[in-house]
Order: sequence, then C-alpha cells, then structure tokens
Amino acid sequence: MKQYIVDAFTSKPFAGNPAAVCVMENWISEESMIKLAIENNLSETAFIVKENSGYHLRWFTPSTEVELCGHATLASSYVILNFYEPQNNEVKFDTLSGQLTVHRNGNLYEMDLPTYDLREIPVTDAMERAFGFRPVRAVLGLDLICVFESEETVRNMKPDQKLLLDIEGRIQNATALGKETDCVSRSFCPKLGIAEDPVCGSAHCQIADYWSKELNKKEIFAYQASKRGGYLHCRKEDENRVNISGEVALVSVSEILAKL
Repeated sequence: MKQYIVDAFTSKPFAGNPAAVCVMENWISEESMIKLAIENNLSETAFIVKENSGYHLRWFTPSTEVELCGHATLASSYVILNFYEPQNNEVKFDTLSGQLTVHRNGNLYEMDLPTYDLREIPVTDAMERAFGFRPVRAVLGLDLICVFESEETVRNMKPDQKLLLDIEGRIQNATALGKETDCVSRSFCPKLGIAEDPVCGSAHCQIADYWSKELNKKEIFAYQASKRGGYLHCRKEDENRVNISGEVALVSVSEILAKL
C-alpha cells in the first residue's frame, strides 16, 4: 500500500496541516485503518479506493472515523491528480458527507463542501472556563464556534482540554476578526482525540459561513493560528455549499509493509 504525507493549506513543507493519504486496491478492516491512523499519529489519515468512475474516500483520526475532513480531502486530491490521474484537473470522492468534488486551479485545490445550519446559543460560564476567556457570541452547527473580542485573545488562549469535552459540538472553535485576514481561528478537538487541529477545513465550512454573513462578503480569506499555521480561501456558493481552497506541499512517499 502506498502512503503519502501531504501538508495542506500551505505552500511549504512542515507547515499547514499534515495528512496521511493511503491509496488501496481494496478495503482493509476498520480496525486496521484505525491502527494505521494511530501509527501515523496525525489528526487524520485518509483511505482511498477507486470505485467505478470515481473514488471512495474515508477519514480516520487516531480514535475514530469522521464524517468530514477538509485538509485530508485537499491532500487526497493532490495525490490523485498528481500521481494517479495527472491528465485531469478534477476528482470526485464519495464520502460520508456525500460526493465531494475537488478542482485543481493552478497552485490551489478547490473543494466543494457542505455547510451546516448555524444557530446562536447562549454564552455560558463553562465556555469561559474552558477557553480561559469569555466569548462575546456562540453559534452551534456540527461544531461549536465561539467568537472573541480580538485576534490576540484567540492566538494566546490555552484552553483546558478536559473542560472542552463538556461543551457542545464535535470541534470547539475560537475565532475573531483578523487584522491581515478576514478572520483568525483555532480548532480544538479533544472529542476526536486531537488537542488542536493545525488547520481545519471542515470547521471552516461553518467559520467561513459565519463570517460571510457577519461581514456581508461572499469571499473570506482565513488564517488558522496554530503553531504550524495555514491559509484558507473560502467562497460561499449558496446556502448549502462553500468552496474552500488551499495550497499543498508533499513531504514523503512510502510503502506500508506491515500486514493489515
């Protein structure tokens, strides 16, 4: 089995969000996929099998399968369009989130992703204790988005991972208006076995949707302020879809020799 390590949402290696991409002829067991995700110890390992005219794509954290992962989809599209179908500029993936299409546009890989209904919820003392700062607003979709007063607050916070487990949402996001970008965010994922996701594409399906409405802008240029950091180009297509694009950097190509 071939495995590729690809850094997503960056133009240079060892930045952005690393994903492992495994391209297989046939499916292996879920137990084996989780074992390999644990071995990689990255936020997500993607598994791909060609089926009919497209590809079936699944994503695993070191603890569980997830229904959507943006950065590993970006990495997977890079692998397919550069190593398996270099003559093409588009690839379609069948996933738990439906069919996802990725288009290559120069150095950018553009993903067509779903949005989620967002509803405002009360800001609570539990949120303040978990993040270390009190949000000025909170909205909930698949993930929680807590809005803070300043970019500096988002960059400097050190959330309590145990307290985050008690808050609603699959991923707990902190976001604020950016100084050089439209917004700055961080994504904390203790419920998925990840302390902090370096650059979270799926979270920006909601973050970009939120800021698009708040700023009355169709296009949002976002920065994820993790230690590795990464940039996301986001464009709201309609009420149900958002285009999220970024650059990628290949780190390694390897062969999995262990019996799975």
